[in-house]
Amino acid sequence: MKKTLLIFLSLIAQIFYAQSDCTSALAVCGNSNISYTPSGFGTIQEAPLGGGCLNTEHFSVWYTFTVSTSGTLTFLITPNAQADYDWAVFGPNKQCGNLGAPIRCSYASTASGILTGLNMTATDTTEGAGGDGFVKYMDVVAGETYYLIIDNFSANANGFVLSWGGTATLSSPFTSAIQPNPFVPPGTPSATPGGPNEVIICSDPATFDFTTLSAGIINGNPNFQVSYHTSSNDALTGNNPITAPQVVNTTTVYYYSISYVDPTNPNSPISKCKQTGTFKFKQGNIVASDVTLTTCNNNNAGTGIYDLTSANVLPSDPTAIKKYYPTMADLLAGTNEITNPANFTSSTGNIFVNVTTLQGCSDNAQITLNFYPEVVVTEATLRSCFIPANPSTASFNLTLAAVTTQSGVTKKYYPSLADAVAGTNEILNPNTYISPNGVIFIKVTNGNGCYGVAKVTLIVLPPVYSNVLEDKIICMEDTTTLDAGPGFTGYTWSTGATTQTINNVTVGTYWVDLKTGECVTRQTVKVYPSEQPVISSVDITNNTITVNVVGGTAPYKYSMDNINWQDSNVFTNVPRGDNMIYIKDSYDCDPITITVVVPNLVNVITPNGDGVNDVIDYSALAGKQNLVFSIFDRYGGKVGQADKFTGFKWDGTSAGKKVPTGTYWYSVTWNENDKKNTPFKFSGWVLVKNRE
Repeated sequence: MKKTLLIFLSLIAQIFYAQSDCTSALAVCGNSNISYTPSGFGTIQEAPLGGGCLNTEHFSVWYTFTVSTSGTLTFLITPNAQADYDWAVFGPNKQCGNLGAPIRCSYASTASGILTGLNMTATDTTEGAGGDGFVKYMDVVAGETYYLIIDNFSANANGFVLSWGGTATLSSPFTSAIQPNPFVPPGTPSATPGGPNEVIICSDPATFDFTTLSAGIINGNPNFQVSYHTSSNDALTGNNPITAPQVVNTTTVYYYSISYVDPTNPNSPISKCKQTGTFKFKQGNIVASDVTLTTCNNNNAGTGIYDLTSANVLPSDPTAIKKYYPTMADLLAGTNEITNPANFTSSTGNIFVNVTTLQGCSDNAQITLNFYPEVVVTEATLRSCFIPANPSTASFNLTLAAVTTQSGVTKKYYPSLADAVAGTNEILNPNTYISPNGVIFIKVTNGNGCYGVAKVTLIVLPPVYSNVLEDKIICMEDTTTLDAGPGFTGYTWSTGATTQTINNVTVGTYWVDLKTGECVTRQTVKVYPSEQPVISSVDITNNTITVNVVGGTAPYKYSMDNINWQDSNVFTNVPRGDNMIYIKDSYDCDPITITVVVPNLVNVITPNGDGVNDVIDYSALAGKQNLVFSIFDRYGGKVGQADKFTGFKWDGTSAGKKVPTGTYWYSVTWNENDKKNTPFKFSGWVLVKNRE
């Protein structure tokens, strides 16, 4: 599309401006149609030219063309309106000034009306009187160069269209084989339809280097060059190129001319081919605006993060290139450029920006850096009662922490300052946050997205116990008083009482809820029964009873009548038969009792079969548990035993033989038939008189 546009501009330009001589003949490039309106002749009046076809120039134009592929060549000259066009072709390979006679020539005639040219049906090569305006086609060979002059004999403003035919093709560098890329007109399309493209300059007038446009126009096509001119004629002929930067303005139309330089033959005819176009300059100077950016001084850190690129210093051109500097001196020197403008950390102050459009116009602006109003927060303390199951922790309602008085803010809760700043590990249950003593942090954010972080100290209110309420030991039959002590704002006992003390308390387990402020501590207290002493054994020797006691709380008291008490556990001169023993410990509770039997003492037996004192008989104790009667000689050797198999009797024999007359020791042991199965031991001596 762009290449077509350039060709079109080139052809249109020829309509109004270009005249030529043979030496400045316009190159015909390819078999494209040509529109033209001659308005005179070149600098030289060349005559005679075609003999009877044309003798002198009127309104004329010269062309030259080179054959690219051999074949037949025809053309047709069609005037735009009534005009008498004459023409002549010279060649092949002739030189201006030595063209010789034309090889073809003709003119419009009555028979052809206003048309003339070469066609495939005519047989003559030169039009004579009365002809039809057409002559025979040409057989051309690749590489041949020809000149063609077309003259408007009528000398009016009616131009013509030159169109080509036949099988031959004419040389042109503007083919895809030589020009792989489209040419790109400089500048941008004009707001005026059909107007020249517009190239931005930063002031009017301005000094401009035209060569800066060349690379963009050529668009990477090798072996092409661009020249710049102030007239169409110069653009078409290549004359008077602009070779150095010059002062330009926004009213003049400028021309550019694209030509090909054959790398193998710089003088090749196709090097004369040109495509031309026009452009103007448009003032594009810019005025950058000073802008203020405001960001957050988060947590009063003294710095904020600014997106300098958001400062709309040139809203009219979003494509402009911006560079940022900490000082104007740095901007002017191009030093210390801010390389992270989209994430720039700074305190308040000024930053300077250079704004340059894609067309190279630039201006400077100042960016003022401000802070939004601070989010004011204060530290707070929360106290909460301990959790009974884990007294080192409490449940805190973090939303109750009064850390700010500002409205329109949101709060989020975090376990550490770093988490609050980063927004990580948010506490999602701030109403029931379980924690020991410690701190948390509240991030308070306002509508601008600014935040402050407040520290909240968490204090677990520990359980407060009574230091006077202690476990007690009482006699089972007694009662006592429990006192929780003063200093509490409320008391609730397990008995339902709400007083500091409760009376007539029996043995058992009790609790009291002690209120301190809003916290309640449950303290448990036990009333234990005193441990009853236990009679571990009773030893009876003759008329002496020894009571052995364990348990309870010493010292013990002993009595045989529950009236008179003694500290000793030994009773003497105890009568034979049943006796009651009473024992109590230091708690002076109801005494425990035991019945002690002091057996009748038999000191002599005469086992002679006379029925009198033949045996020692303790069968009266047969009802006792584990009753055993053992007899020992004076050396401690066991010589006899009476048990349930002997009827708890001993007849003075050992292993079926009578023991020698002498004194023997014996002991009787049993367990009393009471709850404790109290062990008893009765010991004594006996004289055995056996007749030999």
